[in-house]
Amino acid sequence: MRILLTNDDGVHAPGLKVLERIARTLSDDIWIVAPMEEQSGAGHSLTLSRPLRLRQHGEKHYSVSGTPTDSVMMAIGHLMKDQRPDLVLSGVNRGANLGEDVTYSGTVSAAMEGAISGVRAIALSQVYAREGQGDTIPFEAAEVWGERVVRALLAQPAMAKTLINVNFPALPASAIKGIKVARQGFYDIDRTRIVQGTDPRGYDYFWFGLHHSDSAPAGSDLAAVADGYVSVTPLHFDLTHYELLATLDAAFEEQG
Repeated sequence: MRILLTNDDGVHAPGLKVLERIARTLSDDIWIVAPMEEQSGAGHSLTLSRPLRLRQHGEKHYSVSGTPTDSVMMAIGHLMKDQRPDLVLSGVNRGANLGEDVTYSGTVSAAMEGAISGVRAIALSQVYAREGQGDTIPFEAAEVWGERVVRALLAQPAMAKTLINVNFPALPASAIKGIKVARQGFYDIDRTRIVQGTDPRGYDYFWFGLHHSDSAPAGSDLAAVADGYVSVTPLHFDLTHYELLATLDAAFEEQG
């Protein structure tokens, strides 16, 4: 099995090393193509207004001067075009990708790009307990549970236009209760936090943060992780609101 690894934290991120160790329990044919620098919050953006640079760091190990989506496109469309990957693994992200945060996530979007390209894809993220931990965030939960989750998912039939979003709770591996399949949840408060400051030259700057509530709707990925489970959520990129199709169709027929 040929596996492509990518992320949004950058090619040198600790979580990518964790992901490589997980992947090597599944296959010896591992390719790494990730952004040169951190691209957290990049979503599903791609680079159209400037050229991309490709740098090789070792055998089957590359970085791209762009977004997570750029990295997957470069891997599948250029580096691996003669033999496409069988699986895309994205992560292990430093921080949660739960609820509507998946729309911002470069980690989830990289997996989505794999799915769009017809490749089975899984995004993996490690939740952390508090802000300000920097590179000290522990990846033990992902390290211990990652192989188990991925193997279980690979044992299931693949579905077209679908990716799997996995989140490991901020707990020691021994404290995790198990794996729970859950729907995507939604936060119920204004989550945007804007921190304003002044730089040494006297100019104002602004820093975006996401403030998350403690509420977790029952049956959601938020609730699963809060309860101490690894959450597994299938996502698809068909954004059509099917329940509204007939209503809108009837409304426009009346006008016409």
